Amino acid sequence: MFIEPHLGSKSRQGNAGWIEVIAGCMFSGKTEELIRRLNRALIAKQKVEIFKPVVDKRYDDEKIVSHNANAIRSTPVNFANDILLLAGDCDVVGIDEAQFFDEAIVDVCNTLANSGKRVIVAGLDMDFEGKPFGPMPFLLAVAEFVTKVHAICARTGELASFSHRLIENDKQVMLGEKNEYEARSRSAFLAGKQQKKSK
Repeated sequence: MFIEPHLGSKSRQGNAGWIEVIAGCMFSGKTEELIRRLNRALIAKQKVEIFKPVVDKRYDDEKIVSHNANAIRSTPVNFANDILLLAGDCDVVGIDEAQFFDEAIVDVCNTLANSGKRVIVAGLDMDFEGKPFGPMPFLLAVAEFVTKVHAICARTGELASFSHRLIENDKQVMLGEKNEYEARSRSAFLAGKQQKKSK
């Protein structure tokens, strides 16, 4: 479990902030972990601002909601740079579904961290084809702390790192739930890809 290095106090280096990235496949608990960390910051009486891409309306238009129905208020934004305008003088910035943002999200997170904020970002590290997803590889590279979470494979019961799309759709961005996606282990994911090719 992730333990915050400076919860409730500023870094010894002065105003230096940092970036935490929570990455993994679908149904791995990324949003659950993001909400847990943000709630701990709120308990520590820190000022928290939370953002998500406006395109993510699966459970709620405004709140960030995990698959387990835990929720926390957030502000939906169209573009990554909107976060800079809305973050204000908060101590902690939470960002969910980072893979859906434009590449400017990397500079936004760096700017926020450089100004002394703790930035917590959650997102899919790979798309349904098993390829790096959007700006996530760059966020993983610049983060001080990276947490890779895993789901349980729907086919084998092993640890899952891949999101397998169950329906025919070649678009990289396709919002969905358990009817559209399964978490799969590497072997089950490769078997699923092979099965699609043979159709």
